[in-house]
Amino acid sequence: MTLAATVREAARRFGDHPAFVAAAGWPLSYAELDQRSDAAAAGLAAHGVGPGDVVALVLPSTPDYLVAYAATAKLGAITTGVNPRLAPPERAAVLGIADPALVLATTDLVAGIPDDVRRVAITPASRPDDLLREVEVLGATVPSLADPDDPERLVAIIFTSGTTGTPRGAVFGNRELAAITASDVGDRWGGGGAMLAATQFAHIGFMTKLPWYLQLGTTTYLLDRWRSGDVLRLVAEHRMASVGGVAPQMALLLRDPDFDRYDLSAVQTIVMGGALSPPALVAEARARFGAAYSIRYSSTECGGVGTGTAFDADDDEALQTVGRPRGDVQLEVRDDHDRPVPDGDVGEICLRSSCMMRGYWHDDQATAETLRGGWLHTGDLGRIDGRGLLRLAGRNKEMFIRGGYNVYPVEVESVLASHPKVRDVAVVPRADPVMGEVGVAVVVPRDPADPPDLADLRAFAAPRLAAYKWPEAVEVVADLPLTAMQKLDRGQLRHRFGHAVDHTG
Repeated sequence: MTLAATVREAARRFGDHPAFVAAAGWPLSYAELDQRSDAAAAGLAAHGVGPGDVVALVLPSTPDYLVAYAATAKLGAITTGVNPRLAPPERAAVLGIADPALVLATTDLVAGIPDDVRRVAITPASRPDDLLREVEVLGATVPSLADPDDPERLVAIIFTSGTTGTPRGAVFGNRELAAITASDVGDRWGGGGAMLAATQFAHIGFMTKLPWYLQLGTTTYLLDRWRSGDVLRLVAEHRMASVGGVAPQMALLLRDPDFDRYDLSAVQTIVMGGALSPPALVAEARARFGAAYSIRYSSTECGGVGTGTAFDADDDEALQTVGRPRGDVQLEVRDDHDRPVPDGDVGEICLRSSCMMRGYWHDDQATAETLRGGWLHTGDLGRIDGRGLLRLAGRNKEMFIRGGYNVYPVEVESVLASHPKVRDVAVVPRADPVMGEVGVAVVVPRDPADPPDLADLRAFAAPRLAAYKWPEAVEVVADLPLTAMQKLDRGQLRHRFGHAVDHTG
């Protein structure tokens, strides 16, 4: 089923049931989402938007964004979201690639929008009747598409969250969104409860999974800004059965000074993706929430569907791996010649599924490099163990060479993160006149007054890692820097604490 058809069917089934609740507390029902997106679709058409055109949403994660996304799908046009956390030059870069026919933006986010791009200024609504009033054309109707349920029609361009290089827009159509929904929901309707929107709507976690939420009939609570106290309050107040998001958010929840004051007994499952969950974080979250914890490994390009640890996993799987393939995902680890490597060897992680992107928007070269022979080449390094579990080793470009030996930062981090004095850790290379490069452990200590020293970390790593992988310097920080998508910003760490030698030449 297409996104547009899902919006209409959900309205028929769930009617006045709240689909989303704005941060200010007012609800948007399933029926209102359908009605308001019809009105907005007619308005977009009056502004010249038609099938295949791109509409860019430079909007915060409010009901306005939801209605605009649904409206654009009803026209057969394509939505791209621009993360409001991006700086103006980054915003300009994304819009330059997207080449939108129209931009919808709030006045506080117009910086970086090229002057020659058509735009409509949007004032965030305070009630359902106000949603996208600036776009709506009274009396207009939604144009009839010749093929409204065409699975091949493009729906979304979702920009990657990498920390370096030119942003790339992963393209998804109705076919991929339906496959992503089927991967977890199947053809089931209803049964969803209260949930929280933990990431920006421009993120893969929302853009490709909106049909999934609509099909379940969930009520999703929105936030003006993610704050641990607000999240804990909403989870407790609405008896949410599941907590989702990215690992740094879970770390902030556990560090909230009022955590133990909330009744979180309704939480049964925790699902965290976006960034690797350190073993200590998983163990603490399972114990303090009293809930099962699943780590999800995926990317924008694979549609947010990759591998995951089982809710009933043993400690080795739950703490040291990213689990097994989900749904119809196929997994291989390949060498530099694109050949599968034996289990246990490190290579590039490659995935194939019905959920992955069709390619990059307006970038045939990058598409050809990433999608080869029907397989998505992730650029991530890992190995498959004897039980079929995937263990990450880092990114191809993050690997550094110490004295002729390859060192994969994530492998070292996964060991150091279990140290009792370590709350979080990242490993970056630093140039060395003898070894070429050595590893620097950037540590967030559990107790700022008692951080681990280099001898502590090396002694802890000794039984688990070869000596050439041990860190040779320690830097203590209050927090690790994150990107706009809440992923570890390794580029900033390298700039501050080390210098990586370029091995590509």
